[in-house]
Amino acid sequence: MNYQETVQYLYNQLPVYQHVGGSAYKEGLDNSLALDKYFGHPHRKYKTVHIAGTNGKGSTSHLLAAILQQSGYKVGLYTSPHLVDFRERIRVNGEKISEQYVIDFVARHKDHYESIHPSFFELTMMMAFCYFADEEVDIAMIEVGLGGRLDSTNIITPIVSVITNISLDHTQFLGDTLPKIAAEKAGIIKPYIPVIIGEAEGEVRRVFEEKAASVDAPIIFAEDQNRILAADKLDSGAWLFQTDTFPNLKGELGGLPQIKNAATVLCAIDVLRKQGIHTTIQSVYSGFGLVTEITGLMGRWQIIKQFDPKIICDTGHNVGGIKYVAEQLQSEPCDNLRIVIGMVNDKDINHVLELLPKSAVYYFTKANIARALDEEELAKLGENHGLSGSRHHTVQDAVNTAIADSDKQDVVFIGGSNFVVAEALELLL
Repeated sequence: MNYQETVQYLYNQLPVYQHVGGSAYKEGLDNSLALDKYFGHPHRKYKTVHIAGTNGKGSTSHLLAAILQQSGYKVGLYTSPHLVDFRERIRVNGEKISEQYVIDFVARHKDHYESIHPSFFELTMMMAFCYFADEEVDIAMIEVGLGGRLDSTNIITPIVSVITNISLDHTQFLGDTLPKIAAEKAGIIKPYIPVIIGEAEGEVRRVFEEKAASVDAPIIFAEDQNRILAADKLDSGAWLFQTDTFPNLKGELGGLPQIKNAATVLCAIDVLRKQGIHTTIQSVYSGFGLVTEITGLMGRWQIIKQFDPKIICDTGHNVGGIKYVAEQLQSEPCDNLRIVIGMVNDKDINHVLELLPKSAVYYFTKANIARALDEEELAKLGENHGLSGSRHHTVQDAVNTAIADSDKQDVVFIGGSNFVVAEALELLL
């Protein structure tokens, strides 16, 4: 099989949560442990940082990878989902895994792992672990896929754990309250391993405190550290942070959530230093300022075009993420705000829609996956929340129409789903 055939095999033969939803979700670690034994426990050959949370874990993973890479470490980065190319999930020093490695991994081990019946996520995670070992990385950022306690990645023993925040998402698997979801995310907290919590209050905070205390894990709440003293938005969409140790720290990633992500990352750097992972002052400035160039991150308040019209995309897709997206859109100066939106059918769609600005012009659409909510149904739900606009059967048609309708001072925002953003990026980039 060539590369495209190999990737299609992975999609077609293994259950893919991103495409089909709950039917692909495999609760428990049995498959991961079986794969891990067969491959010789590759993740034990390098240090790891484990990163969970409802939102922000991708940005946090990429920022930490960029900073450590700039400090001279060879850094693995495992994230999900990808936007354009499967290989975005697995990187070493910002470079995607080679097509040939993907081909050879599947061909060499197919006969064995097929008897285990892994999910797509379980197998690609193990591919990443093996690739990092073969590449002899010093340290790898491992992003949790879903939840924490029963997520496939929870077979690792990291040197630091990070939980960014808790919001309602994947409630059919993780629970229908914030404390229940927090308990699942807290499952990555390991005995004696320090854990950083980006954002938590009330009962959610108590869940983390009790879990950490039960396993003697040092716990640090980033919000208590007051690392970000001020944050000013630059014309480019980036942030200029004033911190307790890094004055005039430019954060390339736009969007309101990046303020809290930055505080979490700065705390993580301090804890990693105590674990023997040292960073330089310049590496922090370079990592924050050049993260997309260093790691290839896309889709986080990404400005595709600055003018005529301004085009922005963001992968925020649940209530926690959309809350910040909506707040930032309200402050975006423009003559007309045009929103291209599509969603998958297992999200809290009504609560997301009620957060969106009613004054915008909407282009309701659907991504080309089985989980996508039909654009007609999405439009009807939108109308119930005072959102009006047109219906488009493809993302391409929605994006092209929104741009064609725009004047020079308009803003076109594209979001609601990773898959809508992915298709838009393929079209626009």
